[in-house]
Amino acid sequence: MNNIYMSYKIAGLDLPHINSDDKLRRILTAALPNKSDNNSLQEINYWDAEFFNMHQVKIFQQASVAEQSAILHITNRSLLAESYFIEKAGVGYMAKMVLLAETVEERMLYALFTADEATHLSQIINFLPEIEATNSNDPFLNLLSEVVESADKTVLLFVLQVVLEGWGLSHYRRLAKECHHPILAELFASFLQAEARHHVTGTMLFNRNPVSASSQTDAIDVLASFLSMVQVGPQSVLSAIEQVKGHLTRSQKIQILEELDTQTHSGTRLEILRSLMRGTSADAIVQALDERGAFAPLPAYQCVYLKNR
Repeated sequence: MNNIYMSYKIAGLDLPHINSDDKLRRILTAALPNKSDNNSLQEINYWDAEFFNMHQVKIFQQASVAEQSAILHITNRSLLAESYFIEKAGVGYMAKMVLLAETVEERMLYALFTADEATHLSQIINFLPEIEATNSNDPFLNLLSEVVESADKTVLLFVLQVVLEGWGLSHYRRLAKECHHPILAELFASFLQAEARHHVTGTMLFNRNPVSASSQTDAIDVLASFLSMVQVGPQSVLSAIEQVKGHLTRSQKIQILEELDTQTHSGTRLEILRSLMRGTSADAIVQALDERGAFAPLPAYQCVYLKNR
Protein backbone atom coordinates (compact mmCIF):
# COMPACT_ATOMS: atom_id res chain seq x y z
CA MET A 1 0.00 0.00 0.00
CA ASN A 2 1.23 3.50 -0.79
CA ASN A 3 2.41 4.96 2.53
CA ILE A 4 1.04 8.41 1.68
CA TYR A 5 -2.42 7.17 2.61
CA MET A 6 -1.19 6.21 6.07
CA SER A 7 0.21 9.67 6.91
CA TYR A 8 -3.13 11.36 7.62
CA LYS A 9 -4.57 11.42 11.11
CA ILE A 10 -8.00 9.92 11.81
CA ALA A 11 -9.62 13.36 11.95
CA GLY A 12 -8.43 13.87 8.37
CA LEU A 13 -8.32 17.66 8.62
CA ASP A 14 -5.56 17.77 6.00
CA LEU A 15 -7.11 15.23 3.62
CA PRO A 16 -7.19 16.76 0.12
CA HIS A 17 -10.17 16.90 -2.22
CA ILE A 18 -10.11 15.18 -5.61
CA ASN A 19 -10.54 17.04 -8.89
CA SER A 20 -14.08 18.01 -9.87
CA ASP A 21 -13.93 15.79 -12.99
CA ASP A 22 -12.77 12.68 -11.09
CA LYS A 23 -15.09 9.68 -11.61
CA LEU A 24 -15.04 9.01 -7.87
CA ARG A 25 -16.69 12.39 -7.28
CA ARG A 26 -19.52 11.47 -9.66
CA ILE A 27 -20.15 8.24 -7.76
CA LEU A 28 -20.12 10.12 -4.46
CA THR A 29 -22.54 12.75 -5.76
CA ALA A 30 -24.93 10.06 -6.92
CA ALA A 31 -24.78 8.33 -3.53
CA LEU A 32 -25.34 11.42 -1.38
CA PRO A 33 -28.86 12.33 -0.21
CA ASN A 34 -30.17 15.91 -0.22
CA LYS A 35 -28.18 16.98 -3.26
CA SER A 36 -27.99 20.71 -3.95
CA ASP A 37 -26.69 22.77 -6.82
CA ASN A 38 -23.79 24.85 -5.54
CA ASN A 39 -23.95 26.97 -8.67
CA SER A 40 -27.06 28.59 -7.20
CA LEU A 41 -25.30 29.48 -3.95
CA GLN A 42 -23.66 32.88 -3.74
CA GLU A 43 -21.12 33.69 -1.07
CA ILE A 44 -22.64 36.50 0.96
CA ASN A 45 -22.55 37.66 4.54
CA TYR A 46 -24.91 35.08 5.99
CA TRP A 47 -24.67 36.55 9.51
CA ASP A 48 -24.70 40.31 10.11
CA ALA A 49 -22.66 42.58 12.38
CA GLU A 50 -25.16 42.21 15.21
CA PHE A 51 -24.68 38.43 15.27
CA PHE A 52 -21.01 39.02 16.14
CA ASN A 53 -21.77 42.05 18.39
CA MET A 54 -19.67 44.16 16.04
CA HIS A 55 -22.42 46.79 15.89
CA GLN A 56 -21.16 47.78 19.37
CA VAL A 57 -17.51 48.18 18.29
CA LYS A 58 -16.44 51.75 17.52
CA ILE A 59 -13.61 50.87 15.14
CA PHE A 60 -16.09 48.80 13.11
CA GLN A 61 -18.73 51.52 13.21
CA GLN A 62 -16.20 54.07 11.95
CA ALA A 63 -14.84 51.82 9.20
CA SER A 64 -15.78 52.36 5.57
CA VAL A 65 -18.53 50.28 3.99
CA ALA A 66 -15.89 48.29 2.10
CA GLU A 67 -13.93 47.62 5.31
CA GLN A 68 -17.06 46.56 7.18
CA SER A 69 -17.95 44.19 4.36
CA ALA A 70 -14.43 42.73 4.35
CA ILE A 71 -14.51 42.15 8.13
CA LEU A 72 -17.90 40.47 7.89
CA HIS A 73 -16.70 38.34 4.99
CA ILE A 74 -13.79 37.04 7.11
CA THR A 75 -15.95 36.30 10.16
CA ASN A 76 -18.63 34.61 8.06
CA ARG A 77 -16.13 32.45 6.23
CA SER A 78 -14.44 31.57 9.52
CA LEU A 79 -17.74 30.25 10.90
CA LEU A 80 -18.37 28.14 7.81
CA ALA A 81 -14.78 26.85 7.73
CA GLU A 82 -15.03 25.82 11.38
CA SER A 83 -18.22 23.85 10.61
CA TYR A 84 -16.50 22.25 7.61
CA PHE A 85 -13.53 21.05 9.67
CA ILE A 86 -15.72 19.83 12.55
CA GLU A 87 -17.85 17.74 10.19
CA LYS A 88 -14.71 16.54 8.40
CA ALA A 89 -13.26 15.36 11.73
CA GLY A 90 -16.65 13.86 12.58
CA VAL A 91 -16.48 11.48 9.62
CA GLY A 92 -13.15 10.13 10.85
CA TYR A 93 -14.28 9.97 14.47
CA MET A 94 -17.48 8.07 13.75
CA ALA A 95 -15.60 5.66 11.50
CA LYS A 96 -13.18 5.01 14.37
CA MET A 97 -16.10 4.37 16.72
CA VAL A 98 -17.41 1.74 14.28
CA LEU A 99 -14.19 -0.19 14.95
CA LEU A 100 -14.38 0.39 18.74
CA ALA A 101 -18.00 -0.80 18.97
CA GLU A 102 -18.66 -3.55 21.50
CA THR A 103 -21.93 -4.88 20.04
CA VAL A 104 -23.39 -5.36 16.57
CA GLU A 105 -26.01 -2.69 17.28
CA GLU A 106 -23.42 -0.17 18.43
CA ARG A 107 -21.40 -0.80 15.28
CA MET A 108 -24.47 -0.36 13.09
CA LEU A 109 -25.41 2.86 14.88
CA TYR A 110 -21.96 4.39 14.43
CA ALA A 111 -21.95 3.38 10.77
CA LEU A 112 -25.15 5.39 10.38
CA PHE A 113 -23.59 8.28 12.31
CA THR A 114 -20.64 8.21 9.91
CA ALA A 115 -23.10 8.65 7.05
CA ASP A 116 -24.68 11.60 8.90
CA GLU A 117 -21.33 13.35 9.18
CA ALA A 118 -20.44 12.62 5.54
CA THR A 119 -23.76 14.09 4.43
CA HIS A 120 -23.30 17.20 6.58
CA LEU A 121 -19.79 17.64 5.22
CA SER A 122 -20.98 17.45 1.62
CA GLN A 123 -23.65 20.07 2.31
CA ILE A 124 -21.23 22.49 3.98
CA ILE A 125 -18.82 22.13 1.05
CA ASN A 126 -21.49 23.61 -1.22
CA PHE A 127 -21.01 26.89 0.63
CA LEU A 128 -17.21 26.64 0.66
CA PRO A 129 -16.28 25.50 -2.86
CA GLU A 130 -12.68 26.69 -2.51
CA ILE A 131 -11.90 25.53 1.01
CA GLU A 132 -8.28 24.58 1.58
CA ALA A 133 -7.48 21.16 3.04
CA THR A 134 -5.71 22.56 6.09
CA ASN A 135 -6.62 23.38 9.65
CA SER A 136 -4.74 26.71 9.47
CA ASN A 137 -3.02 25.97 12.79
CA ASP A 138 -6.28 26.72 14.57
CA PRO A 139 -5.75 25.67 18.22
CA PHE A 140 -9.30 24.30 18.62
CA LEU A 141 -9.06 22.19 15.47
CA ASN A 142 -5.61 20.94 16.47
CA LEU A 143 -7.00 19.95 19.87
CA LEU A 144 -9.95 18.24 18.19
CA SER A 145 -7.61 16.29 15.95
CA GLU A 146 -5.52 15.19 18.93
CA VAL A 147 -8.57 13.99 20.86
CA VAL A 148 -9.82 11.92 17.92
CA GLU A 149 -6.48 10.10 17.99
CA SER A 150 -7.03 9.01 21.61
CA ALA A 151 -7.19 5.30 22.31
CA ASP A 152 -9.35 5.89 25.40
CA LYS A 153 -12.98 5.31 24.43
CA THR A 154 -14.25 6.93 27.63
CA VAL A 155 -12.43 10.17 26.83
CA LEU A 156 -13.68 10.06 23.24
CA LEU A 157 -17.28 9.63 24.33
CA PHE A 158 -17.21 12.32 27.00
CA VAL A 159 -15.22 15.02 25.23
CA LEU A 160 -16.52 14.58 21.69
CA GLN A 161 -20.09 13.33 22.07
CA VAL A 162 -21.23 14.48 25.51
CA VAL A 163 -19.56 17.89 25.52
CA LEU A 164 -18.74 18.94 21.95
CA GLU A 165 -21.75 17.35 20.22
CA GLY A 166 -23.93 18.86 22.93
CA TRP A 167 -22.30 22.23 22.34
CA GLY A 168 -22.79 21.75 18.61
CA LEU A 169 -26.56 21.50 19.12
CA SER A 170 -26.66 24.94 20.73
CA HIS A 171 -24.22 26.39 18.19
CA TYR A 172 -25.99 25.09 15.08
CA ARG A 173 -29.38 26.13 16.46
CA ARG A 174 -28.13 29.72 16.79
CA LEU A 175 -26.49 29.67 13.36
CA ALA A 176 -29.77 28.50 11.83
CA LYS A 177 -31.93 30.99 13.72
CA GLU A 178 -29.84 34.07 12.89
CA CYS A 179 -28.72 33.21 9.34
CA HIS A 180 -30.01 35.56 6.61
CA HIS A 181 -29.71 32.97 3.82
CA PRO A 182 -32.79 30.68 3.90
CA ILE A 183 -31.04 27.70 2.28
CA LEU A 184 -28.12 27.79 4.71
CA ALA A 185 -30.44 28.44 7.67
CA GLU A 186 -32.49 25.39 6.74
CA LEU A 187 -29.30 23.36 6.31
CA PHE A 188 -28.03 24.04 9.83
CA ALA A 189 -31.51 23.38 11.24
CA SER A 190 -31.52 20.02 9.43
CA PHE A 191 -28.32 19.00 11.27
CA LEU A 192 -29.98 19.19 14.69
CA GLN A 193 -31.82 15.86 14.74
CA ALA A 194 -28.72 13.87 13.82
CA GLU A 195 -26.50 15.83 16.22
CA ALA A 196 -29.01 15.16 19.02
CA ARG A 197 -28.83 11.41 18.33
CA HIS A 198 -25.03 11.54 18.42
CA HIS A 199 -25.09 13.44 21.72
CA VAL A 200 -27.67 11.20 23.41
CA THR A 201 -25.85 8.05 22.33
CA GLY A 202 -22.53 9.33 23.63
CA THR A 203 -24.08 10.31 26.96
CA MET A 204 -25.76 6.91 27.36
CA LEU A 205 -22.62 4.92 26.52
CA PHE A 206 -20.43 7.13 28.73
CA ASN A 207 -22.72 6.65 31.74
CA ARG A 208 -22.71 2.85 31.43
CA ASN A 209 -19.26 2.38 32.93
CA PRO A 210 -17.32 4.01 35.77
CA VAL A 211 -14.62 6.48 34.75
CA SER A 212 -11.09 5.27 35.47
CA ALA A 213 -8.54 7.57 37.10
CA SER A 214 -6.49 7.79 33.90
CA SER A 215 -9.54 8.59 31.78
CA GLN A 216 -10.57 11.25 34.27
CA THR A 217 -7.13 12.88 34.18
CA ASP A 218 -7.01 12.88 30.38
CA ALA A 219 -10.51 14.32 30.08
CA ILE A 220 -9.71 17.08 32.58
CA ASP A 221 -6.56 18.08 30.69
CA VAL A 222 -8.30 18.16 27.31
CA LEU A 223 -11.33 20.07 28.56
CA ALA A 224 -9.18 22.55 30.49
CA SER A 225 -7.40 23.37 27.22
CA PHE A 226 -10.70 23.69 25.36
CA LEU A 227 -12.35 25.84 28.03
CA SER A 228 -9.32 28.16 28.11
CA MET A 229 -10.01 28.90 24.41
CA VAL A 230 -13.59 29.84 25.30
CA GLN A 231 -12.48 31.97 28.24
CA VAL A 232 -10.45 34.37 26.05
CA GLY A 233 -13.56 35.53 24.21
CA PRO A 234 -14.34 36.19 20.53
CA GLN A 235 -10.75 36.22 19.29
CA SER A 236 -11.82 35.37 15.73
CA VAL A 237 -13.75 38.64 15.53
CA LEU A 238 -10.77 40.56 16.90
CA SER A 239 -8.52 38.86 14.33
CA ALA A 240 -10.88 39.74 11.46
CA ILE A 241 -10.88 43.40 12.46
CA GLU A 242 -7.08 43.42 12.67
CA GLN A 243 -6.72 41.75 9.26
CA VAL A 244 -8.69 44.56 7.64
CA LYS A 245 -7.74 47.56 9.79
CA GLY A 246 -4.09 46.65 10.35
CA HIS A 247 -2.09 46.26 13.54
CA LEU A 248 -3.99 46.90 16.75
CA THR A 249 -2.33 48.01 19.98
CA ARG A 250 -2.95 46.18 23.23
CA SER A 251 -5.22 48.98 24.45
CA GLN A 252 -7.21 48.87 21.19
CA LYS A 253 -7.67 45.12 21.52
CA ILE A 254 -8.86 45.49 25.11
CA GLN A 255 -11.33 48.19 24.06
CA ILE A 256 -12.69 46.05 21.22
CA LEU A 257 -13.13 43.03 23.48
CA GLU A 258 -14.87 45.20 26.08
CA GLU A 259 -17.20 46.54 23.38
CA LEU A 260 -17.83 42.95 22.24
CA ASP A 261 -18.84 42.26 25.87
CA THR A 262 -16.38 39.42 26.05
CA GLN A 263 -17.25 38.34 29.60
CA THR A 264 -20.94 37.87 28.75
CA HIS A 265 -19.98 36.19 25.45
CA SER A 266 -17.68 33.71 27.20
CA GLY A 267 -19.79 33.35 30.34
CA THR A 268 -22.85 32.21 28.39
CA ARG A 269 -20.86 29.60 26.49
CA LEU A 270 -19.00 28.37 29.55
CA GLU A 271 -22.27 27.88 31.44
CA ILE A 272 -23.71 25.86 28.54
CA LEU A 273 -20.61 23.68 28.50
CA ARG A 274 -20.72 23.20 32.27
CA SER A 275 -24.40 22.21 32.12
CA LEU A 276 -23.61 19.58 29.48
CA MET A 277 -21.28 17.84 31.93
CA ARG A 278 -23.88 17.68 34.71
CA GLY A 279 -26.04 14.62 35.12
CA THR A 280 -23.33 12.30 33.82
CA SER A 281 -20.68 10.16 35.51
CA ALA A 282 -18.36 13.14 35.43
CA ASP A 283 -18.88 14.93 38.75
CA ALA A 284 -15.20 14.62 39.61
CA ILE A 285 -14.22 16.07 36.21
CA VAL A 286 -16.52 19.07 36.67
CA GLN A 287 -15.24 19.61 40.22
CA ALA A 288 -11.61 19.54 39.06
CA LEU A 289 -12.35 22.02 36.27
CA ASP A 290 -14.20 24.26 38.73
CA GLU A 291 -11.18 24.21 41.03
CA ARG A 292 -9.02 25.35 38.11
CA GLY A 293 -11.40 28.22 37.43
CA ALA A 294 -12.02 26.81 33.96
CA PHE A 295 -15.66 27.94 33.84
CA ALA A 296 -14.96 31.55 34.84
CA PRO A 297 -15.12 34.15 32.01
CA LEU A 298 -12.17 36.51 31.85
CA PRO A 299 -12.08 40.31 31.59
CA ALA A 300 -10.84 41.84 28.34
CA TYR A 301 -7.36 42.71 29.58
CA GLN A 302 -6.72 39.10 30.63
CA CYS A 303 -8.03 37.81 27.28
CA VAL A 304 -5.43 39.90 25.47
CA TYR A 305 -2.65 38.95 27.87
CA LEU A 306 -3.33 35.20 27.72
CA LYS A 307 -3.79 35.19 23.95
CA ASN A 308 -0.46 36.94 23.43
CA ARG A 309 1.59 34.72 25.77
